[in-house]
Amino acid sequence: MLIRLIRWFTAGLALLITGYGAAGMVGGAIPTNRDWREPARGVTVYVESNGIHTGLIVPKVAGGVDWRALADPRDLADPRYGAYDHLAIGWGDRRFFLDTPTWRDLRPSTILAAAIGSDATLLHIEHIPAPEVTGRDVRRIVMTVAQYRRLAIFIRAHLSPRARHYPGYAAYDAFYDARGHYDAVRTCNDWTGDALRHAGVRIGAWTPFPVTVMGWFGV
Repeated sequence: MLIRLIRWFTAGLALLITGYGAAGMVGGAIPTNRDWREPARGVTVYVESNGIHTGLIVPKVAGGVDWRALADPRDLADPRYGAYDHLAIGWGDRRFFLDTPTWRDLRPSTILAAAIGSDATLLHIEHIPAPEVTGRDVRRIVMTVAQYRRLAIFIRAHLSPRARHYPGYAAYDAFYDARGHYDAVRTCNDWTGDALRHAGVRIGAWTPFPVTVMGWFGV
């Protein structure tokens, strides 16, 4: 009986994972903002991926948006990195961010807790130079000033009032208390897609995986 239960559980888990993956790929293929076209001129932002997590890279000052008050260089282990002119911004589960400084630190319990869901979320902000665009992990997006301002409103809305900051992984980054509920449906990648969707950029209706974000943009 125990062996039968284990088999049922294993089969059910495999079916759940397969169904989740299929649903995510379908959701990522359904376009929103279908009429969006990249303008000839505007504000250049970037979307990046490390294979698991995606985020946005924005200029510190552009299109009437100034991020310098949001990301104070004094929050960094080395404030000199504040001289860089771009910020990489990502959102995610607090425990996942803080407990996994490297992929070697990733534990099944951390993944399970994040998938179940939590209201404890963070923004991860890195001070970096303008990235080199590669076809694999960095894509460039040009948007109008109005679209960029909507993107900025979305990002700022996820920063918690009187947000505390926490040490980052290196000397050039920090974490900040954020708003929003993280779970298997509302992932860090879906947050990236939602931000672009809010700005008016063409992207999938649900983007839980990196490929469902990155696949919408060329080099």
